[in-house]
Amino acid sequence: MHKPSFPVAPGETACISLEGPVGPLEVLVDLPKADVPVQPIVAIICHPLSTEGGTLHNKVVTMTATTLRELGIATVRFNFRSVGGSAGEFDHGVGEQEDLKVVTAWVRQQRPDDRLWLAGFSFGAFVSLKAAAELQPEALISIAPPAGRWDFGGIAPPARWLVIQGEQDEIVDPQAVYQWLDTLDAPHELVRMPDTSHFFHRKLIDLRGALTHGVKHWLGTAA
Repeated sequence: MHKPSFPVAPGETACISLEGPVGPLEVLVDLPKADVPVQPIVAIICHPLSTEGGTLHNKVVTMTATTLRELGIATVRFNFRSVGGSAGEFDHGVGEQEDLKVVTAWVRQQRPDDRLWLAGFSFGAFVSLKAAAELQPEALISIAPPAGRWDFGGIAPPARWLVIQGEQDEIVDPQAVYQWLDTLDAPHELVRMPDTSHFFHRKLIDLRGALTHGVKHWLGTAA
């Protein structure tokens, strides 16, 4: 059976518009790097807080996409409602979960045989965690999840869950994250990055290493 293709050529980025719950959603699609074996995986990456300048072009989001593409994974970034070319107003994570669900439905339509990973940075980590119970990704990557700032009640992360937290985060309290994780029964792998601020200033290469080391053993094996 012919597998549907994303509207993008190798080595290029495709910018598309999907019809979201309250209007268009701006989406960027990138295929894996050309010189690596292709994995049957698509990762959707969620950006940080919309009201504080978070977009799909955020450097942590972009580094996450680049790292995963270097591992042979196709990536999809998108702007939540009210950001960039996406219509609507900020909805405190509720409507943003609906935005993510629309993007996920499109990905699964385009690549029905591929495995789904979700990733998110800060507010994006919150949104992807809250939506995980319904969307059932194979794996989840949470970078600086804002524990203590948003309601994480009712989450159900998958068995493959990587959490990366900077030890000098000035926006998300690292101790709040660690204490929150200790209250959960969900298995997870926690990476604490020393001397690292919220936006990973001068630590993006270290973030790439943490991501690569954290997920590479998931490749090639379905959960």
